[in-house]
Amino acid sequence: MFPLELNAEENDKKEDIDKEKMALYKKTEALTNISWFYLAAIDQYEKHSQKETASDDLISITIPEINWFGIGNPSKDKTSAWISMFNGFGQDGNGDGTADPTDDEDILYSMASFIERQGKTRQDIKIALWKYYQRELTVQTIMNIAKVYQTFNTITLEDNDFPLPLNMNFSYKNTWGDARGFGGRRIHEGTDIFANYGVPVKSTTYGVVEIKGWNRYGGWRIGIRDVQNRYHYYAHLNGYQEGIEVGDVVKPGDVIGSVGATGYGPPGTSGKFPPHLHYGMYKDNGYSEWSFDPYPSLKRWERNARNSK
Repeated sequence: MFPLELNAEENDKKEDIDKEKMALYKKTEALTNISWFYLAAIDQYEKHSQKETASDDLISITIPEINWFGIGNPSKDKTSAWISMFNGFGQDGNGDGTADPTDDEDILYSMASFIERQGKTRQDIKIALWKYYQRELTVQTIMNIAKVYQTFNTITLEDNDFPLPLNMNFSYKNTWGDARGFGGRRIHEGTDIFANYGVPVKSTTYGVVEIKGWNRYGGWRIGIRDVQNRYHYYAHLNGYQEGIEVGDVVKPGDVIGSVGATGYGPPGTSGKFPPHLHYGMYKDNGYSEWSFDPYPSLKRWERNARNSK
């Protein structure tokens, strides 16, 4: 495993920001009884869903004005009592007498209070998230991020790993976007890493196993959703690591399966192409999900892994 390529000053700055965020999450948890890892997961999800460049604000959650001030509110008076008359979200989280939609503490406290009104159990929180976002993938992603944060008891999870052991023979080049013929005309949404049958395949990231099983294109495949709203797709596997199941939390370097040549047919089809790992990455912005070229990430992870030895 190895961290992102940040210099010492950048690492120190990020650690300070993470500590400040954690302090705010814990403070809000004490006030509302909504566990810090749910609040951190919502914040992280919104940070990586924003279409435009993120601001310098500590908290990335953005509550629309119509939600903050309430429907039919004729003014933007920031007093909590006035906002509550119009069933607005906005609440005073830091005790300064105003509910400011640009204040980090007010934003986090208001979101936590909205969730708290639904309840404090995991199911209650899922229902509250559905009411707010109205999108199943968003709810699932936030719950998965929360599960990872809860498991490792931190939000500082920036490590990655190369998906194959470096002491094995493998080769790959940038094939993203190349034409594919099986199943109709389509493009190649990933990078093929050629290796021998049975070579261990590792998780490249912290995340949760979202899907596992047969796909006629990908054969035996597994999908992992990470804490940055990205989906990692591992296909053509020969088999899975014993015991790994949907819902499991994984970290960089965890073995999840092995290289194979499965796919391009009904369950069990194998050998229609040389053994390799198809590795794909997909990004979600809160509205849609699309594939992007994983080759630059793979080269960086391989380089960093070799340098760390």
